[in-house]
Amino acid sequence: MLETDKVFAGSIPENYDRHMVPLIFEPYAADLAQRAASLSPSAILETAAGSGVVTRALAPRLSPGARYVVTDLNRPMLDYAASQQARDSRITWRQADALTLPFDDATFDVVCCQFGAMFFPDRKSGYREAKRVLKPGGHFLFSVWDRIEENIFADDVTNALAEIFPNDPPRFLARTPHGYHDTDLIRRELEDAGFSSVVIETRAEQSRASSPRVPAVAYCQGTLLRNEIEAREAGKLDAATDHATQAIAERHGSGEVAAKIQAHVIMAAA
Repeated sequence: MLETDKVFAGSIPENYDRHMVPLIFEPYAADLAQRAASLSPSAILETAAGSGVVTRALAPRLSPGARYVVTDLNRPMLDYAASQQARDSRITWRQADALTLPFDDATFDVVCCQFGAMFFPDRKSGYREAKRVLKPGGHFLFSVWDRIEENIFADDVTNALAEIFPNDPPRFLARTPHGYHDTDLIRRELEDAGFSSVVIETRAEQSRASSPRVPAVAYCQGTLLRNEIEAREAGKLDAATDHATQAIAERHGSGEVAAKIQAHVIMAAA
């Protein structure tokens, strides 16, 4: 992962929430929220909360007396997430690094993290921190994307951009969001961090959009892929988005489009 893979700033948080969340994140957020709520936690920590899609899905499922701490390393993302959440006295918003959590040992019943672990510079440190702040018998619940070939629109966009920039293709999507998909490695790193009873479920969903333009804009302008496109040639973002749109249309049609997405959902016991 490159340093630029961490910089969610400018218009990216808003575009991310507007385009990426309904395209690929909402079904997994609903699933993660259901799993977390089924554990009946009284204290829950969310790390790498992003634009707040899990927070919005999980908060209504928690008991009135639950305490929910929502964190993200990136202040613009956290501020955006808080702005989209209805006022809730159970929720505390806090900027925090998942690798050095500012919480006491054995504080939470559940730690959850949707599609954040891929961005951890040191995943084992992140996993050790999650275990440290969990109460004995608590659970770490998180998700990561499967390989890019199982996530069709992301693969389509990546291949289309390689045609525009053949000498230096933008590989952010393959490198980082879809770069941590080896389930044996995930299990081993969790066990090395002290977790037991690691259960990994590979879950496929459908990504749906009203037109090919929607996933093209979502990936090219609502993720850090935008930074890579703009770094290669100033002013080329719109042309790159147009080319990705055309590639998706050629493969999936010019009207409503749908394609497979796939992720791993992991639960580990402290």
